[in-house]
Amino acid sequence: MRLAGRVALVTGAARGIGLACAELFAREGASVLLADIARESGEAQAARLRNEELKAQFAACDVSRKAEVEATVAAAVGHFGRLDILVANAGIVHAAEFLDLEEADFDRVIAVNLKGIFLAGQAAARQMVRQGGGGAIVNMSSVNAVLAIPNQVPYVVSKGGINQLTKVMAISLAAHGIRVNGIGPGTIATELAKQAVLGSEEAKRKILSRTPLGRLGEPSEVASIAAFLVSDDASYLTGQTIYPDGGRLALNYTVPVV
Repeated sequence: MRLAGRVALVTGAARGIGLACAELFAREGASVLLADIARESGEAQAARLRNEELKAQFAACDVSRKAEVEATVAAAVGHFGRLDILVANAGIVHAAEFLDLEEADFDRVIAVNLKGIFLAGQAAARQMVRQGGGGAIVNMSSVNAVLAIPNQVPYVVSKGGINQLTKVMAISLAAHGIRVNGIGPGTIATELAKQAVLGSEEAKRKILSRTPLGRLGEPSEVASIAAFLVSDDASYLTGQTIYPDGGRLALNYTVPVV
């Protein structure tokens, strides 16, 4: 088990990619704190993992609020004694055309998706520095850090910011033995994707037309990359963003969908 004896915090862990990461980490031997604003589902998932004799706890957390983030890091330490791994995954979307986007909606998405990554990373890194021994952080980005969807303005902006935040965190924390990398998924079969870009069969076909592998990704496939990045297998890797996107970023034309 690659993560035996380590303690991980995963934000946005009540469902989707975050839950897949938390579950895989626990199966790899880690003690995991699932954090999410969705208390009921988050508690249920943590209880399910414990029923499978895995080490998991839950903490309610709005990542846009510094006090809640710091309390969640403290909860991880309180439950398990230390913190070695963070996956900063929590994120939201808001669809609106650029000319129609409200300031409040722009601010809300940036607060969760970008500020929340910063707050979680800073709080986790401070704990890692205090306890010594280094650590590993994964920030959840997107192919839309590089590409753009016209009606997902704050989401696209936030993900672009995450890529630069990942780099500056990696440089700043290297002296402390803390590695920081990012994952930029393409379209993954999650509730968030259904809300953002998979609202109809036509929309799904449009996504697949520019995905060379011809299918959506699965949360477990992203979790496998996260597990690699936080393990010793990636011990010389920092400041990078890996894109599990089915080939989308390499494509400059659409492909037929069968």
